[in-house]
Amino acid sequence: MKTVTASLALSLALVVTLAISAAAGSPPAAPQERPLSQRGLDRISTEVRHQILMLPYYGVFDLISYKVSPDGVVTLMGEVRNPTLKSDAGNAVKGIEGVERVENQIKVLPLSPNDEQIRHAEFRAIYGAPQLNKYAWEAVQSIHIIVENGHVTLFGTVDNQGDKNIALIQAKRVPGVFSVEDQLQVTGDK
Repeated sequence: MKTVTASLALSLALVVTLAISAAAGSPPAAPQERPLSQRGLDRISTEVRHQILMLPYYGVFDLISYKVSPDGVVTLMGEVRNPTLKSDAGNAVKGIEGVERVENQIKVLPLSPNDEQIRHAEFRAIYGAPQLNKYAWEAVQSIHIIVENGHVTLFGTVDNQGDKNIALIQAKRVPGVFSVEDQLQVTGDK
């Protein structure tokens, strides 16, 4: 009786061992990798833009851009003043249906009292100009002012070449600025 029980136990142990090794050797079932359609890419892109614009601390001194790849990977890029804004953007986008992964490449700008003074002076100079005042009334202003170590970059869109020129002239007038780079686009230009 003991030999039958021992051989039964040995057989059961062998079966369990084979079952475990078979399960461990086979890779887990991966989700079906099918590229997103253009409609799916457009939907995700629209939702990403919406989520970024709805971030509570996203403003004129921050710039977040993104790209959506056909495999559902969203890459976030740009520069922000606040480290929590970087993580908030990644978390907001992560929850969008169809997003498989988020690559958060947003750069956090260094903390600098001098840069902060320049940001506010640039804001007053640009949005205080009568011709550019109309851009100040948007929920997120269309001219973004990025300041890093005294260097200013203007991003965004304006209605015409004249507004672009005025924004650049106003930005260059601010004292303490080492350089001003113009990345503004005129609406309708590609």
